[in-house]
Amino acid sequence: MNEDAHDAVRVTAWVRGQVQQVGFRWFTRAHALEIGGISGFALNLDDGRVQIVAEGPRENCHRLLDWLRSADTPGRVDGVTEIWDTVRGGYDGFAIR
Repeated sequence: MNEDAHDAVRVTAWVRGQVQQVGFRWFTRAHALEIGGISGFALNLDDGRVQIVAEGPRENCHRLLDWLRSADTPGRVDGVTEIWDTVRGGYDGFAIR
């Protein structure tokens, strides 16, 4: 196994604010693909938040989280809560759900 495989993580993030109906999931997917090495999904929740599950190298997941908290996202992000976990797998690329 290469070094990245040992350092693979899973992060689940919940983004609150004005993050639905603004292309947030599409831009999140595009940014995850730009970073590379990340699989998972972005999903609109009934309470107005967007849930993101990302698996990949720890550094890449941190880069995605940094972007979620930046001023570069569509809409308005009021906060991001995340939980780190071990990789579970089963994702083919990064999907919009």
